[in-house]
Amino acid sequence: MKVTVDRNSGFCWGVVRTIEIAEERLQEERELYSLGPVIHNPVEIERLRVKGLTPIAHDDLARLSGKRVLIRAHGEPPETYARAKELGITLIDATCPVVTKVQERIRKFYDSGYQIVIFGKKDHAEVIGLVGQTDGQAVVVKSADEIGNVDLTRKTVLFSQTTMDKPTFYDIARVLREKIAEVVIGTFEESALDFHAKDTICGQVAGRDKKLREYAATNDVMVFVAGRNSSNGKVLYDICREANPRSFFIEQENELQPAWFAGAATVGITGATSTPQWLMERVQRAIETIA
Repeated sequence: MKVTVDRNSGFCWGVVRTIEIAEERLQEERELYSLGPVIHNPVEIERLRVKGLTPIAHDDLARLSGKRVLIRAHGEPPETYARAKELGITLIDATCPVVTKVQERIRKFYDSGYQIVIFGKKDHAEVIGLVGQTDGQAVVVKSADEIGNVDLTRKTVLFSQTTMDKPTFYDIARVLREKIAEVVIGTFEESALDFHAKDTICGQVAGRDKKLREYAATNDVMVFVAGRNSSNGKVLYDICREANPRSFFIEQENELQPAWFAGAATVGITGATSTPQWLMERVQRAIETIA
């Protein structure tokens, strides 16, 4: 049985950057906190915890005066920065630059009087940071069926959480265009409002769709490795399973079941943008042992 790891899988560059920043800081000091899990992968979180990175919740900030706290790739709303300053906390900002740009665009449109609609998951950390740019006024939707809270009389701009899927984004855009006289599809130039359509979904995430389908279709069995709370992982796994029904989701190698590989000549391993390469290679070795 031939077992391979998808060469297009692994960390996106925003996650790589965040982990590099965390590890650089941990070389200088053994005590560092991250506001929320630095990445949606429990195995990688544990690796970094051993190095000295401790995930915390917002409620923990009050007891960390004088400490250093990492802002993860998802970003944070403006009130987090204000709260940290008030408490004397040093923030290490590792927000993904793609997310930072979306935050800036949303703020500019909001300040220009636009109603902000965000395609995303309301409780997702990135979306909380995006909504924070609008003083909590943005309308968050997961599909075109959820636009009931949108004011159809106001000029509106549609943005997206960076890890959502393009087809649903453009379906929402189509419905908004049908119902609202003035709609902008989330882009912003430095000098003026730009009315050319462009989504704000991360190109590295969206670009994996076609390659993942092709890779999954070439293997008898697919093993998808990701944290179960990874939004990106859920989207990519659904794509993988559509292309290959014999696809199985695991967080780590101890979840593998020998029965999955019965009669298989080829097995492919892939994962989310928050899945480390070393973990997929560990899964590969475990499957080869089973075989």
